[in-house]
Amino acid sequence: MQKVFHHCGDMDKRCYEKYHLSEEILMEHAALGMDRIIRDRFNVGSSVLIVSGKGNNGADGIALARLLYGDYEVRLYIPLEVKSEMAQLQLVRALAIGIKTVDEMRDADVVVDALLGSGVEGELGSEILELIEQLNALNGYKIACDMPTGISIDGRVLSNAFAADMTVTMGAYKEALFLDEAKDFVGKIVRTDLGLHASLYEDESDMFVLEKSDLSLPLRKKLSTHKGTFGHAAIFCGEKEGASVISGEAALRFGAGLVTLVMQQKYFIPPYIMHSSTLPKNTTAIALGMGLGHDFEESFLDKYVLANSLPLVLDADALHSPKLLSLLKQNGRSIVVTPHPREFVVMWKILTGEEISVLDLQSYRFEYAKRFSYLYPNAVLLLKGANILIAHKGYVYINPLGCSNLSKGGSGDVLSGLIVALLAQGYDALHSAVQGSLALTLASQKYDGANYAMTSMDVVNNLAYLEDL
Repeated sequence: MQKVFHHCGDMDKRCYEKYHLSEEILMEHAALGMDRIIRDRFNVGSSVLIVSGKGNNGADGIALARLLYGDYEVRLYIPLEVKSEMAQLQLVRALAIGIKTVDEMRDADVVVDALLGSGVEGELGSEILELIEQLNALNGYKIACDMPTGISIDGRVLSNAFAADMTVTMGAYKEALFLDEAKDFVGKIVRTDLGLHASLYEDESDMFVLEKSDLSLPLRKKLSTHKGTFGHAAIFCGEKEGASVISGEAALRFGAGLVTLVMQQKYFIPPYIMHSSTLPKNTTAIALGMGLGHDFEESFLDKYVLANSLPLVLDADALHSPKLLSLLKQNGRSIVVTPHPREFVVMWKILTGEEISVLDLQSYRFEYAKRFSYLYPNAVLLLKGANILIAHKGYVYINPLGCSNLSKGGSGDVLSGLIVALLAQGYDALHSAVQGSLALTLASQKYDGANYAMTSMDVVNNLAYLEDL
């Protein structure tokens, strides 16, 4: 996993004051990073259109043009008057080696957006919006320098934004790149350094982005074992029994030794999943809420959920219940709550009395996730979305590996099954939430059919083919 920051200004300042690295040196390394990325992906002789703005983001683009010139067909387009000292200096250097600016945008193999970059606040002017539209209409491979033009410092899309295939972020990963609203514009996110190792550049952080290499599977390394060695997951099966069956399938596939559906009515279930009208005595973790409805009376929940301290996953219908949500204050119990944005809004009002909209939440996902984690330090929040956020005791872990394949009923039920499987096997709540989310997203990436066709059981079946990375 890698650290994520709200902004990099203080770290840049330390480079100047402590390491005696000038703004110009940092800029050269930013341009070198983009230069390496383009050279790794595109053959010498390819055409590169660089659209540079009037500030230091534009200066990065102009410096990139100088580095590529001679090996690539460089087209430097500067539609705005260059204002910053660094941009003016970089332009003098570019012109001195023979680069000629172009008067219009023409398509190229590579299109680089160096108009505004990070730190943009306020609405965009009509001239910038027109430039964004022109850039987005081009067919070349699109690279954003530090941040796609039109994405604000807090991750909001300002009317419109450059739709990048890749964003090369400078120095460190920035929070704005991982807000759900920005997902369709940032493309693949790649970090490049600014002339020193990340450990020297970066400060401490309470936000981290998860990577494929963070996956840790519940592999069975001991040989002398039996089914009880790997725990017993109990999943409450309510009115919409299909949700619980999917969760049970996922829990079995992800290593739980035993899975029982606790049900008030007899439904048809796969023969390898057990069922019971009460909570099995050897249960080691519970999942509750998926398709729950009103099948269970409060006295039943009091006896089998509230009266014990077994590890617990609360999802879906459970997040509408004040009684079940009261468990978040229970000490010594591992609890993971897994709301999607609308469920979080309902849950938040029950817990705090504060009424917020889904738009409010989506605009300030990191802030609300942290607030929840401070209010309920015994619980782990997994907030679903285009980028999954996992929050615990003020720390936030971002899983950006999901894809639109998962936008289908049943995906959340699979996730609950994965998490309860890990809890049942003895893993703590944070580990279970992080690894459950990674397994879900990476299993979905292994689906090789059309992205509209994947079902929850495709994800469950692909769990068998994950590898500890």
